Amino acid sequence: MIVIEREVVVAATPERVFDYLADFRSTEEWDPGTVRTVLLQGDGGIGTTYRNTSRFAGRETELIYEVVERIRPDRIVLRGENRAVVAHDTMSFRTEAHITQVTYRAEFRLKGLARLAEPFFRRPFDRLGEEAEQGLRDALGKLAA
Repeated sequence: MIVIEREVVVAATPERVFDYLADFRSTEEWDPGTVRTVLLQGDGGIGTTYRNTSRFAGRETELIYEVVERIRPDRIVLRGENRAVVAHDTMSFRTEAHITQVTYRAEFRLKGLARLAEPFFRRPFDRLGEEAEQGLRDALGKLAA
């Protein structure tokens, strides 16, 4: 399994940060790998599904994500899957003295033959994590009160 975890601190309320990130379509604004994210069904709560198209390692790939946990303003968990990978994205929010700390953890379990190539994907996933961290920092900075 490949794990990416990043933390971003922003001077905004956890509710405001949560509401922004809970709409997974916001990935178009902060995740540089995302080409587009489309709401398929739901209102953002548990069971809501999204189609996320991303560019990774020079190719476009599509995952269907489902919201599997949503506890406002503390935690959001989504599960994404396609024929080659299962992804779990967890966003946790903690506040202290008018500052919200966002921890973004993405776990990727490659399936089938793709598992054999996992060592070669670590570096591109790390780069993806660095770019997403900067994108989150920039996007969440606009929410600062």
